[in-house]
Amino acid sequence: MNVEQVRQAYASVAELYIGLFGTSQQVHPDDLAFIGRHLAGRPGTVLDLGCGPGQITGYLHSLGVDATGIDMVPEFIAHARATHPSVEFQLGSLESLDVANHSVDGILAWFSLIHLPPQSLDAVLAEFRRATAPAGTVVLGFFEGDEVAAFDHKVVTAYRWPVDELSECLTRAGFTEVERVRRPSDGTHRPYAAIAAVATEG
Repeated sequence: MNVEQVRQAYASVAELYIGLFGTSQQVHPDDLAFIGRHLAGRPGTVLDLGCGPGQITGYLHSLGVDATGIDMVPEFIAHARATHPSVEFQLGSLESLDVANHSVDGILAWFSLIHLPPQSLDAVLAEFRRATAPAGTVVLGFFEGDEVAAFDHKVVTAYRWPVDELSECLTRAGFTEVERVRRPSDGTHRPYAAIAAVATEG
């Protein structure tokens, strides 16, 4: 599964996806609280990578965050710009960020790493660390499982991760976990988790 296949898969269901997930009211309030707790109040720019329709970027902006949404799907960026005209949105890839070294104060990747082949994750997290200022924060949301494994996501193949193993990946990349949450399956949603981690010095 390559980046272009993922982009095309989301582009083909963009309208449906926007209807299902396009507002912050469709994000669990506990998840919004977790995101806000770690990314609001940052003095610099926060990147929402894989921002989709821009619903969480808009939420961060409403908290006073200098948030920029980045996504590779043009249909999502067009919707986000129309819906949140005062927020910055850009077409781009989370695998190669168009920012200077250590220039952003926070990164949100909320279910935007789930389609990465596991062997690609370390390189992407290293790119996050390159971009993040010392003491900057990353927040990841992802599907949880007992082992790293692919599954048939409704849009395109995705991967689930054990929380401890993903935390170890963050440590290797130069981040230190500061909080995690785990959400069990509720009959509608798969088990998922989130980790907040801070960039270490150096």
